[in-house]
Amino acid sequence: MLFKNQDQLIANGQTPELQNKRKDVLEMLTAAIEAVDPYSSVKRLFKDNQIVLDRRAVNLSDFDNIYVVGFGKASVGMAKAVCDSIAVAKAVIITNNPLQKTIDEIDVFVGGHPIPTMGSIQGTENIIQVAEQCKENDLLIVLISGGGSALLCKPRIDLKQMQKTTDLLLRCGADINEINTIRKHLSLVKGGQLVKYARGYVLSLVISDIVNDPLEFIASGPTVPDSTTFFDAQEILKKYELWEKVPVNVKELIEEGISGKISETPKKEDTIFKKTFNFIVANNEIACKNILEKAESLGYDARLLSVSITGEAKNKGLELVSNVQSLLEEDQKIVFIAGGETTVTVKGNGKGGRNQELVLGCVEKISGTDTVIASFATDGIDGNSDAAGAIADGYSLYRAKKKGYYPKKFLDENNSYDFFNHLNDLFLTGPTGTNVMDVQLILH
Repeated sequence: MLFKNQDQLIANGQTPELQNKRKDVLEMLTAAIEAVDPYSSVKRLFKDNQIVLDRRAVNLSDFDNIYVVGFGKASVGMAKAVCDSIAVAKAVIITNNPLQKTIDEIDVFVGGHPIPTMGSIQGTENIIQVAEQCKENDLLIVLISGGGSALLCKPRIDLKQMQKTTDLLLRCGADINEINTIRKHLSLVKGGQLVKYARGYVLSLVISDIVNDPLEFIASGPTVPDSTTFFDAQEILKKYELWEKVPVNVKELIEEGISGKISETPKKEDTIFKKTFNFIVANNEIACKNILEKAESLGYDARLLSVSITGEAKNKGLELVSNVQSLLEEDQKIVFIAGGETTVTVKGNGKGGRNQELVLGCVEKISGTDTVIASFATDGIDGNSDAAGAIADGYSLYRAKKKGYYPKKFLDENNSYDFFNHLNDLFLTGPTGTNVMDVQLILH
């Protein structure tokens, strides 16, 4: 059972109809996670000592040795799939889940997310050592998934300075592409630089956690040519008024990069990429399409709105609800599905995340209707909380007001977690072992 508090979430529906809708929401979200399971997403690629990618089969017996490295929230499942399919000379991964530290055949390091830790650096140093063992006719399989930017960490600056800079970036409202542009230019492995350490072939299998699947930004693109520059990094820091707030060493490093004293990240014409190949094996679209199939099997008219939802979370939820209300017909059993990744500009000191805030922003709008809205982080971790998101319906505002709680106050404090915790309407799953951003459901 994916949801630890499943019975409570269903029982919170104030009518039998709402209880059924809440139950359906949980079934649809479970279907999403099953569709992007990291083990099965990778295992299906292997057959008879071959790996099949885009209808092309690669004979793995052509390589002298095969090495495996991985980093991200899905790295454990991905690595198990490879090691269960073929013989590997060495496997090293970095995860953020301490419960997955001991695995046969695989050296597992536990790093920090979203802020890197010394465990991230130690794991990265071991990954570099494996890459350096990869000779001309060897294959390095790189398993990349969401969270990899924090877990694969070999900074050009002190760890504490990296941690401070990361924290500032996560709070300023910058999108993930902007954040990862800066991460690349403060790193020795991101932005295509991991490839520098391997002489053999590099094959990256990627579970995408970024809107539109841009390979160069997923986990900060360690095996992909980088189109961004030190100048871009500086402009982003200035855009969000962080240039004077980041550590002095960060500013000096970026200025040295702009002046040419430090080499740029490798670009697409760089010869280091001539033996490197990158493939997406799971993404948000796959998760959303499985929700659609599940919804139809439950008798819903299911419509996929978008898999590229971005913007300020509390506003985006309102926008979604407003847009679908004009599409509704009387007595229609329908679900609208969306996916992507919103952002939160943090101004308060509360607890929560973008999914909880997205739903909280809709509570007043859907009050008194038979609408149910849910937003769910597929990695099981939303923001700085232990919840994966939240659910609300037409009775949520009434239930909250009875307890003396009003959405605006909690939104102003970025304290969506406490609001939904009081209602027992948080999604509690723990880490799911995968990450393809977020999904939203609006049921009518």
